[in-house]
Amino acid sequence: MQIRGACHCGNIAFKLEWMPDPTEIAARACTCSFCTKHGGVWTSNPAGNLVVTIADPARVSRYAFGTKTADFHTCTACGVVPVVTSTIDGRLYAVVNVNAFENVDAAMIRVAPVTHDDADEAARLARRKRNWIADVSVAES
Repeated sequence: MQIRGACHCGNIAFKLEWMPDPTEIAARACTCSFCTKHGGVWTSNPAGNLVVTIADPARVSRYAFGTKTADFHTCTACGVVPVVTSTIDGRLYAVVNVNAFENVDAAMIRVAPVTHDDADEAARLARRKRNWIADVSVAES
């Protein structure tokens, strides 16, 4: 299944190939203050392929906080955060915000709260390597 998503104005867009086709999509509603304030509900498929396209790189802000090991890609035009990336051992990993999906029936998405406040940096990076999308490319126009 190809999942399309984007920020509200379309400046940051993505295509996620989800293999095999899901019957439901597990999503994590992070309870950190940033995700709570921005409506971040994240999903990933380690077997998937993600292509992120940025139309105007000058209208993208990358925000890192806490351990500063993940970049939240925020569109400065519309304020939406559709994707988060993390470079681990030279490889780019990512999660996408289900609230940015454009072609997925909301009934397929199963949201559960999650907190990572107690995880140290090593645990966070190990979890991302296991669970985040590992085949990621970012193209800037």
